[in-house]
Amino acid sequence: MGWNTSWTEILGFATGAVCVWLVARQHIANWPVGIANNLFFIVLFTQAGLYADAGLQIVFIALAAYGWWSWTHGGGPGTAGTLPVRRTTRAEWAWLLVAGAVGTAALTLLLGRATDSTVPFWDALTTGLSLMATYGQCRKLLESWWLWIAADLVYIPLYAHKGLYLTSVLYAGFLALCVAGLIGWHRTLPARGARTAQEATA
Repeated sequence: MGWNTSWTEILGFATGAVCVWLVARQHIANWPVGIANNLFFIVLFTQAGLYADAGLQIVFIALAAYGWWSWTHGGGPGTAGTLPVRRTTRAEWAWLLVAGAVGTAALTLLLGRATDSTVPFWDALTTGLSLMATYGQCRKLLESWWLWIAADLVYIPLYAHKGLYLTSVLYAGFLALCVAGLIGWHRTLPARGARTAQEATA
């Protein structure tokens, strides 16, 4: 198609697509596949001058280790160690939104002053949204999919603007997978009474 695509971008495309598909299916293998995807994207985003996105991948690797453990050991009593899907509490929303806003503002200033980034605000915004969504994914919060959807709606034109057309297409695929993941996770929510008790102890 005339796109200037590297093997790093192709491998990032493949591992990213498989990772999101596995997350939607609540399959534990999404974590190691996701770590491989992060490594490819560190290289790709550094080359493209998307420094916040490159640094974000390092944080993703740390969060993946936590998520891997949480999915297998974080369920608590009566769940056989498996973490169930649940809704985000009001308290969790409050601190997530505050952390996301503060992080986005701080990163925008840092990128604008300390790097040659041409898109400091958009790079920072996607970083903030992605960190919020990843934390939610680690805890199997249903609304983490909405955060991913918001991030993808910014990522798609951002990557196209930077000439990363294959990655832009990948994130369009991510958007569709996020919708599927949202629907799939919603179907696995506990009954309302069980959810209320679960959220009270969260």
